[in-house]
Amino acid sequence: MSDTLVSATGLTRAQVAERVADGRTNAVGARTSRSTAQIVRANVVTPFNGLLATLFVLVLLTGHWQNGLFGLVIVANTAIGVVQELRAKRTLDRLAVLNAPHARVVREGRTSELDVADVVADDLIELRTGDQVVADGTLTSSHGLEIDESLLTGESDPVAKDVGDEVRSGSIVVAGSGRFVATGVGADAYATRLAAEARRFTVVRSELVQGTNRLLKGISLLMLVVGPLLLWSQFETPDTDTWQEAVTGAVAGLVGMVPEGLVLLTSLAFMLAAVSLARKQTLVQELPAVEVLARVDTVCLDKTGTLTHGDIVFDRLITQEADDVREALALCASAPDANATSAALSTVFANGTWQRTGGVPFSSARKWSAVCADGHGTWVLGAPEMVFPGGTSDLLAQAADIAAEGKRVLVLASTPDHHTDTALPPNLTPRALVVLAERIRDDAADTLRYFAEQQVALKVISGDNPRTVGAVAVSVGVPGIEHASDAVDARTLPDDPDALADVLEHKVVFGRVTPQQKRAIVGALQRKGHVVAMTGDGVNDAMALKDADIGVAMGNGAAATRAVAQLVLLDSRFAHLPDVVAEGRRVIANIERAANLFLVKNVYSLVLALVVVATALAYPLAPIQLTLISATTIGIPGFVLALAPNSRRYVPGFLRRVLRLAVPTGAVIGLAAYAGDLTIRGLEPGAGRPAGQTVATVVVLIASLWTLSLLARPLTRWKLALIAGLAGAAALILAVPALGTGIFLLAVTPQRLLVGAAIGVAAGLVVEVVGRVVLRPVRATAESEVRSAESF
Repeated sequence: MSDTLVSATGLTRAQVAERVADGRTNAVGARTSRSTAQIVRANVVTPFNGLLATLFVLVLLTGHWQNGLFGLVIVANTAIGVVQELRAKRTLDRLAVLNAPHARVVREGRTSELDVADVVADDLIELRTGDQVVADGTLTSSHGLEIDESLLTGESDPVAKDVGDEVRSGSIVVAGSGRFVATGVGADAYATRLAAEARRFTVVRSELVQGTNRLLKGISLLMLVVGPLLLWSQFETPDTDTWQEAVTGAVAGLVGMVPEGLVLLTSLAFMLAAVSLARKQTLVQELPAVEVLARVDTVCLDKTGTLTHGDIVFDRLITQEADDVREALALCASAPDANATSAALSTVFANGTWQRTGGVPFSSARKWSAVCADGHGTWVLGAPEMVFPGGTSDLLAQAADIAAEGKRVLVLASTPDHHTDTALPPNLTPRALVVLAERIRDDAADTLRYFAEQQVALKVISGDNPRTVGAVAVSVGVPGIEHASDAVDARTLPDDPDALADVLEHKVVFGRVTPQQKRAIVGALQRKGHVVAMTGDGVNDAMALKDADIGVAMGNGAAATRAVAQLVLLDSRFAHLPDVVAEGRRVIANIERAANLFLVKNVYSLVLALVVVATALAYPLAPIQLTLISATTIGIPGFVLALAPNSRRYVPGFLRRVLRLAVPTGAVIGLAAYAGDLTIRGLEPGAGRPAGQTVATVVVLIASLWTLSLLARPLTRWKLALIAGLAGAAALILAVPALGTGIFLLAVTPQRLLVGAAIGVAAGLVVEVVGRVVLRPVRATAESEVRSAESF
């Protein structure tokens, strides 16, 4: 600590300015995404851009500038990627600033909320239940303060903290209140690093990312083997008269094998999905999270904040001793460790005359709190089954009946003794029942029905009374529960993960779930092979959200909860989740469709390369002709289709399914192109390479557009217009000599067009057969999804 000791009133303005000038602040330059320089570098410096640039230089050396037009792919890919990611960055940065965590700091005797980055060394920071400790420090005051340090140590039991104890950044206040002096800030503060890590651009491991990386690795290895052989064959073939022609042929084969837009398309799809969700008040903190949620088959819900609004209100008081009870409740409402219950009570029970002499703060583990009143003993307010574990009084029986109605019931009990231990006081007498009510969200029933129709299992896990949770679940139509009594008391759940998983397979609603059990439930479901999403807003949900495959936090929830979640529903509306699921499914289905387009080209380029190596013929396509084919059948439609609506449910096996269609389809197109080259050479023996390239180009254009039509089905009006427009553009190029001959080096004649069209259509018919066999099960699923979405 500095030479000037911090007083109970905190730092002065001068002291704060001194520390800011010295750089002793909590700022660590946290970003919600990559910097502009990182974005540009990531989109420019890629292995495939480097390979294309090298091939571009080689083509320029041959003297045919047209063949170097594929270099525009580098510029287009890079420009699109940079522009779109910068747009996404601005959107996500703006949202994250609005959603950033804050610290409650005492300066010059006044308490105010500041950004975490504005905290300086020696600041006096106030802690309340639900707060995340934002710096390391030493406690100067403690009122029943209990801190969960599981994010640091892995130990889940709360730790009681007294004056003089150390608190560490990243831990979470689960009970009580207090103040501490910040001694470790900035880069030394764990919580700031955690928040920065949670909000920066990251690529989580996903099936799309893993599958794409495996494809790229395999293609790279093939190019290393085939490239030298292809170049050797082009120098050896009698069809090439100069080294320029040999290099051009080899470059054409290698350019066709480069999936230059696949990685870009995947990244763009994630980013645009994140921006789309941002418009719906959903902050995506890790971009591939939309894909992960599309694969979720089980959603764990906390009742409060998801099925209900989360704000409780006083409903009624059941007692025969109004005066003492109202005074005790007024004292409970004014407790320093304010929570939702005390806030609800304060609207009705205020201006009490009793004096508080001590108490026990509320704990989610104990589920009760206590206050000591001068001359009036100790009063305990908490869950009836926790305050009176074996009680059978009429009052407690009445509490059970009220809880079955979906209301929250607390028992107020008293003892004449003064009691401040965290153990339950002995000799308690029940004095009153406090009934609180939660407002059920208007959109909860529709949202749950959507998940049920999508065959996503729902598990309601709450810390409230099981019958209360069960009643709410029944009222909103949670599948699998018919009566409030069907809800499970989590205190009866087994500790063994396998036994717990067996219970979870048959039961859907659980009450009295501790934070540790929430985490155990997520783990047990994952052990059964489920992909689990966890929603929550309270500090007791933080670790379960962190362990789940995807965590969804409410925007009005605890800062610690938002810090570990991949998605934050900024307006705290659970009804946004169907939008997120739909966005994830759209991304997966459209990326798979685009990946098929890219890989078909890679496969037929590889087939042609192997054929010319084996036959010592010239490569039947020039680089400029491959640019034409790629633009009209892959690049333009791939980007358009990647942004199109698509409600197909996630089907495992992305990589296997893509290869299953792309390999035979690409082989058919490659062999058809080779057949077209041989056919025209037989019909026109003296025509040479230009005739063969022209026919091969027509064949590949027709067969590739047929493949596009196959992948774009069902063919809506806009899809038909897209395919017709691309076909029309290709026809225009073939028909206009200045384009076909002048730029794309084609030698168009009616006979060559006829031969190319005949072989291209024949190849298209074979592609149709292959596609119907491969895509039938996927298409059946898609049609079912469309019907389900329309009914919703």
